[in-house]
Amino acid sequence: MPDKLSSYIEQFQEGNHLIFEKIYQAISPKMFGVCLRYAADKDEAKDILQESFIKIYHQLKTFRHEGSFEGWAKRIVVNTALEYYRSKTKWKHVTINNHEETFDLESDDDILGYLSSQEILQLIQELPPSYRLVFNLYVFEGLKHREIAEQLGIGEGTSKSNLADARRILQKKLLGVTK
Repeated sequence: MPDKLSSYIEQFQEGNHLIFEKIYQAISPKMFGVCLRYAADKDEAKDILQESFIKIYHQLKTFRHEGSFEGWAKRIVVNTALEYYRSKTKWKHVTINNHEETFDLESDDDILGYLSSQEILQLIQELPPSYRLVFNLYVFEGLKHREIAEQLGIGEGTSKSNLADARRILQKKLLGVTK
């Protein structure tokens, strides 16, 4: 598929904008998964996905084939999700402490073994928006707290606190599910 996808992108950049449907079909399932992590539910995820693909369509002429197209598109999707929450919510950041929790979603195989990816996604979607955004940016996008703070317009300590709180909430929910 990557060869076909590259061909579709080149055709689009040469002026065949009807081929965009093929590009959409090729990457939208994966990008929808990204949207689901940031959204509170499927309807929000669909809104974010639609807005993201409008941006991808308009910015595709600037893609320079210097890296992964999916990575380039994912960055647009993540930024669109962040913009969505900036416009839809009034940010409430609670900084209670600056300590890091020891809970690690990625390495606690015993707990995660009991849950499907859909159940894990649902637990993430239930997090308050500011916690969910910080959690996703840190865990899935690999950003540092300094970068998250810049992206969201919050303090680095708030980013750390929101991540710790998100992990604590997820840990409680996960332990409640598996008992």
